[in-house]
Amino acid sequence: MSRSPETPLLDQVPTPDELRQLQPEQLRQLSDELRAEMIDAVSTSGGHLGSGLGVVELTVAIHYVFNTPDDKLVWDVGHQCYPHKIITGRRDRIRTLRQGGGLSGFTKRAESEYDPFGAAHSSTSISAALGFAMANKLNDKPGRGIAVIGDGAMSAGMAYEAMNNAAQAGNRLVVILNDNDMSIAPPVGGLSAYLARMVSSSEYLGLRSLASRAVKKMSRRMHEAIGKAEEYTRGMVTGGTLFEELGFYYVGPIDGHNLDHLIPVLENVRDTSEGPVLIHVVTTKGKGYKYAEESADKYHGVPKFDVITGEKKKGAAGPPAYQNVFGDTLAKLAETDSRICAITAAMPSGTGVDRFAKAHPERSFDVGIAEQHGVTFAAGLAAQGMRPFAAIYSTFLQRAYDQVVHDVAIQNLPVRFAIDRAGLVGADGCTHAGSFDITYLATLPNLVVMAAADEAELAHMTYTAVEYDDGPIAFRYPRGSGTGVPIPDQLEKFEIGKGRVVREGTKVAILSLGARLEEAKKAADQLEAKGLSTTVADMRFAKPLDEDLIAKLMRTHEVVLTIEEGAIGGLGAHVLTYASDEGLTDNGLKVRTLRLPDTFIDQDSPEKQYEEAGLTAPNIVETVLKALKHNTTAAEEGARA
Repeated sequence: MSRSPETPLLDQVPTPDELRQLQPEQLRQLSDELRAEMIDAVSTSGGHLGSGLGVVELTVAIHYVFNTPDDKLVWDVGHQCYPHKIITGRRDRIRTLRQGGGLSGFTKRAESEYDPFGAAHSSTSISAALGFAMANKLNDKPGRGIAVIGDGAMSAGMAYEAMNNAAQAGNRLVVILNDNDMSIAPPVGGLSAYLARMVSSSEYLGLRSLASRAVKKMSRRMHEAIGKAEEYTRGMVTGGTLFEELGFYYVGPIDGHNLDHLIPVLENVRDTSEGPVLIHVVTTKGKGYKYAEESADKYHGVPKFDVITGEKKKGAAGPPAYQNVFGDTLAKLAETDSRICAITAAMPSGTGVDRFAKAHPERSFDVGIAEQHGVTFAAGLAAQGMRPFAAIYSTFLQRAYDQVVHDVAIQNLPVRFAIDRAGLVGADGCTHAGSFDITYLATLPNLVVMAAADEAELAHMTYTAVEYDDGPIAFRYPRGSGTGVPIPDQLEKFEIGKGRVVREGTKVAILSLGARLEEAKKAADQLEAKGLSTTVADMRFAKPLDEDLIAKLMRTHEVVLTIEEGAIGGLGAHVLTYASDEGLTDNGLKVRTLRLPDTFIDQDSPEKQYEEAGLTAPNIVETVLKALKHNTTAAEEGARA
């Protein structure tokens, strides 16, 4: 067991108010202690480590220079916000990260005034910070909007849409580009730091302003030529031409771990009348913890681990993860079908596309954080006769809904949507839960929507999607490991819109869609023990519905209950609509629907989340008994009689 780190200086800095009382020469020690505290905390809770380690000095510098929370600091995505949480009054709860009742793994408005904007999807920070900046400007109130956005998040179009709209904010808006992949940064060192300080200094900016007024008296052509010369000369040295074209004053690149470089530049930017300003900061993901620095993913997301050895605590070996079943199945099918290709939006390992890419690199595409582009790219591939699979988390596919509608569904193009993280997802909480995809897809004409009950069905559905060329088709599956059922070597092509009866009964019918099937079978056992003969159907398809199966069960059972890991508007709504249209409820049939409640469920273990949502076997049993106006005691006595 390792002891908690000694943090004498950090102990004196519960909030940025105390931080701003320190001397600049104390900030190095504070940063070191903050890094040690974060490593120790995440080792006990698990979570996102590498990204936070990379912004320790940047976090300290921003809060030291700017007047947070009056200056609104918006962290893009929020993976990197743990150091920020520690020094904004939440250190005493930092070891509850991502746990039930604990701190969120992302920024969250309800947690602190220092979290002015909740973020867990990328590329929203500049838009939000611009909103804060303009609101203060319009109301003549002090306060800036400060956005910290990573180079990966800059691959999304929304970031550029915001920058293109930012000019009116002037010096109220500061964008800090945290470049932790060296993807667009030239070498960083003393010269670039000197240049950054120079071009952000009041002397330089004052001279620039004086020169600007002087050249305005020249001809328009001369004025434009001199302006371009200054811009491109500075851009050639610092790489800022793109951002200048978008209306930003570019400063950088600077070393994001060198406080002697960071503090003066941030102070210059704070005090300037120029703006909006983009500061290009280069950092190292995993900085200061050798196991993170040496890891391929820089310890982006980690379980609990040993601080001394870096050893991650592994769970017991079990069934394969759903995303790996998908990736391996698709890779195998692609061996004999050259039309299959796979698209992911910056989540290759999370979706299993990394496994496909290893086998078929020329047919694998990571489009970055650009789900909209990814979907329309898939549509173009499909229109040209390919068989594209857009493998995207349910919660991220929401960002491309317009493209799903207009570029895929209306044109009836056979794009295959592999929808990972369907249902509730545990520690990532409501921002990453796949709650709405059944509803938002099954409402669209031309879409086929499937849900896998286990890993074998996922493999069959992957094959079914490969072979389906009549239009778009989607299949959803949960986060985590499968149920342990064997995956057959010979895959089955499912008949579109057909479910199956798992067990036969006469009084109660449970219609299950997706991964609640095991809970449905447990509930059936409990109902049978109470003398209530129960049918369980694995529906497989939310659209098209297996209308023949539904009609048969509704005509032969007293209670029909649907269950799904999705919000209202999904299977239950479609079954009720069909039953109403066909008059199947006219003779006293009792229909009940179990689905996710109309709330956002915070982080906890998936088991507790589903208990809170009311989607477990006891919830099914209780719902059936209430429908039949049974109480438990009476039902049990009836079963014994």
